[in-house]
Amino acid sequence: MSSTFMNSNRDHKFILKEWLDMSKVFETERFRGGYSVDDLDFILDNALKGAREVVAAGCKDSDQIGARFENGRVITPQSTKDGYFFIMNNGFGATNADPHDESALPQTVVWAINEFMIGANPSIATLWLAGSGAAGLIEDFGSEELKRTYLPKIYSGQWAATMDLTEPSAGSDVGDLTTRAIPTGTPGVYKIKGTKCFISGGEQDVTENIIHLTLARIEGAAPGTRGISLFVIPKYLPDEQGNPGAFNDVSCAGIEHKLGLRGSPTCVINFGEEDNCLGFLIGDPPGEDGAGQGMAQMFKMMNEERLMSGVSGLALAAVAYHNAARYASERIQGRATSNPRVRAQIIKHEDVRRMLLFQKAHIEAFRAMALATFYQVDIEKWSADEALVRNAKKYLEVNTPIVKAYCSDMALRCISEALQIYGGYGFSEEYPVAELYRDARIYPIWEGTNYIQALDLVGRKMTMKKGQVFAEWLQEIQDFIDAHRGAPGLEREFQVLQQGMDSYRQVHRALGELMARPGMVQLYATRVLHATGKLYAGRLLLDQALLAQKRMAELGPDHFDYPFYAGKVASARFYVHNIVPEIGTLAAVIANGDTSAIDLVEEAFFV
Repeated sequence: MSSTFMNSNRDHKFILKEWLDMSKVFETERFRGGYSVDDLDFILDNALKGAREVVAAGCKDSDQIGARFENGRVITPQSTKDGYFFIMNNGFGATNADPHDESALPQTVVWAINEFMIGANPSIATLWLAGSGAAGLIEDFGSEELKRTYLPKIYSGQWAATMDLTEPSAGSDVGDLTTRAIPTGTPGVYKIKGTKCFISGGEQDVTENIIHLTLARIEGAAPGTRGISLFVIPKYLPDEQGNPGAFNDVSCAGIEHKLGLRGSPTCVINFGEEDNCLGFLIGDPPGEDGAGQGMAQMFKMMNEERLMSGVSGLALAAVAYHNAARYASERIQGRATSNPRVRAQIIKHEDVRRMLLFQKAHIEAFRAMALATFYQVDIEKWSADEALVRNAKKYLEVNTPIVKAYCSDMALRCISEALQIYGGYGFSEEYPVAELYRDARIYPIWEGTNYIQALDLVGRKMTMKKGQVFAEWLQEIQDFIDAHRGAPGLEREFQVLQQGMDSYRQVHRALGELMARPGMVQLYATRVLHATGKLYAGRLLLDQALLAQKRMAELGPDHFDYPFYAGKVASARFYVHNIVPEIGTLAAVIANGDTSAIDLVEEAFFV
């Protein structure tokens, strides 16, 4: 059995209608007169229904048939095409990035919907998600001709887009790339020669054209990342009518045979094998200093892709959790402590309940973290309030590596707990969680490995503007604790969160002291990012618990929605009492200053 799509949109409605002030987004000039908060139920209900009934229908084909490579072509199952065009034709895709589309949704809503679509069939997500980011790059930095030629087809989904960075000898260290751009004599037009690898959707038979946004070095440009430029390279050159015309010497050498996401073609792409591949420069060529604009441009798309990786982990963890909860409610095994005379469903067993609440609490933390961050994306881009925009930029700088790395790392742990609930059946491909675990394993690797995200957090975000940006981000959590530490019913939880904050400040101070010791910051970076994620998640979940407690008091225990709000409070309690204290453990570990991983002779790793 391939993955059985299960999810609920109740938490999404809580976040978008009750927790976040979406009116601040819907009332901006960009969205005023279009959708409103009142439309969210209809939008989320139909998105969940479409994900369940249409997109999820192709998940089995994606995993069991997969993408096939034959004679230089990638062949996908028909259900892949059906799912892709359902998403695009129903307004769930790149049209939402079109600043001129009056029916577009805010990114906060789009990514709530994307959770459903990714969870329904993660393999096809790589074919449609890159379009928004690619179109945004062309919109922001491209010439009017590039916009006119490519944007309408990318927005509609008629043409797909990819992001081409990695090369066989230049992975995370992009500056070592060897792909060349040779001037043709026509301004802005270059001949491209090189090879890219691990290109998701680099070749496929779903769309009539594929637009590669590709990093290359123009001859004479500076070495390293400083000299890189960004190009639009279509598989087929558009003709005078804007339709796919002549082949542009962009070929696929093969696709990877992967642990998961088997329906997503991960390609090796060759540019200019016949010396006839044209690329169109985005922005300006390098100046006298040899500096290109490519990396700065690409990071705009890269940051969105990094947030996408975190949401993807959330999406698959949520599906695994809902499957595991259903299974636990039906599977009869053993006897409950409360009534040992009768065989019981395993959801009655204490450790199974712990595993379920572990997943539920983390998934709600991931979702709160991700959608709160996309809310800041909307505010930063569309709000006219300068103070809100300034604050949003601060949150986006700090939150992006946390959402990417913490959510994708811990999603695997959640899916593993779901698999454990199934027992031996969980290890079998006959049941759904095995595939989910395989598929989710890529997200900590994608878009800059999570170690790179950790280095970004501790090496750049924590030191921006002499540490002011991160200090303000951290102070907001302290202000939240100070404002609510006496909240009735949650006094103990705020006390534990304060203890977590105190431990985190110890970690932060120790990290500053380690800067002078080579390798030490790098040694602890990933664990510091996780600790940062735990602190931030505790703050978000307790904020939601405050609101949930208020709703519980208003509704009373007999109301049909009471269990949802009770679950929100339970998630916050569990997370704060069981996860946040782990920050104290890291503080103790850093204080010990163990360097055994650095000091060990390399030969010892091989015996």
